[in-house]
Amino acid sequence: MFKISSKSIGIDLGTSSVIVYVHKKGIQIQEPSVIVVGETKNNSNIMYFFGAKAKAMIGKTPGHLISQRPIRKGVIIDMEATLMMLCYLIRQVTSRSKIKGLKLVVGIPYNCTEVERNAVKETCKMAGATEVYLLDEPVAAAIGAGLPILESTASLIVDIGGGTTEIAVLSIGGIVVGESIPIAGDTMDEAIIRMFKVCHNLIIGENTAEGVKLAVGSVFPLDDELVMEVRGRDNDTGLPKTVSIGSEELRTVLLVPAMAIVDVVKSILGATPAELCADLISNGVFLAGGGSLVRGFDKLLSGKIGLPVSYADDPITCVARGTGEYLNILQRRESRKINQTVLDYVLGQ
Repeated sequence: MFKISSKSIGIDLGTSSVIVYVHKKGIQIQEPSVIVVGETKNNSNIMYFFGAKAKAMIGKTPGHLISQRPIRKGVIIDMEATLMMLCYLIRQVTSRSKIKGLKLVVGIPYNCTEVERNAVKETCKMAGATEVYLLDEPVAAAIGAGLPILESTASLIVDIGGGTTEIAVLSIGGIVVGESIPIAGDTMDEAIIRMFKVCHNLIIGENTAEGVKLAVGSVFPLDDELVMEVRGRDNDTGLPKTVSIGSEELRTVLLVPAMAIVDVVKSILGATPAELCADLISNGVFLAGGGSLVRGFDKLLSGKIGLPVSYADDPITCVARGTGEYLNILQRRESRKINQTVLDYVLGQ
């Protein structure tokens, strides 16, 4: 019998952050998915810092240390670094780096290739997991948002993370129409970096770009427009430089990736069966993920598609909470307290 315990853990292994959910304890770790590694005397790599401390060191590390993000666009690009991070996370929530019978549920982008799925499973098993369940992020986000995905009604989730945006219409536990695109929070940050270089001749880093987005970023007109000073390096002289940036100027840049996401939502709606589209008129659209929190995105999307748009509770942790609830669903499947045929279709296991 599948039993939930501290040996059962849900993980949102995201591009910008990693969130760990432990049954009956809730969210235990919520940190940027950044690590700082360096070589030991025997030429092996070791992780020195993880999370917020490591993120603060991006672009500032001395030669013998490297700050890196082992996951890009929702895909593992460095298995060794991801393994170090997973081992650390497991040790933090279980007090041991290896634990017998450890079960992991990991949220992954929709449309991941078989190779990418196998890479996640292999890395998790190397980190000590006995069983690894992969859950498509749109499903995890919808479960975490409390949407009735097992019912015969439509639920539309738009999960904007750091590396990817997951958009899906769900009904009777499955994804009817879905898409994963590599346009999300990081894309907005990259656009801000380019804007400062081209328009202000200023070089800034990714942490500064993210800070600007959070402080004054918007994709819909604000009642009171915002202004802030940004510091960086002059592209010509190489000297420190400060410029002033307003939310109106920044909006022209952020609207490009935001509208790309809106266009995909329109495409998804165009491919959705008519009966389910009718459900969405009353059910509306739910937003999840940190990237969705840029000011005015809900108003922009609602105006373009003509449907009510609202945020899920605590949108940043939706996927992680969904993986945690998935553990409960697994237990109910084992105890036959839920329709087996429907659940097998939902889980895809």
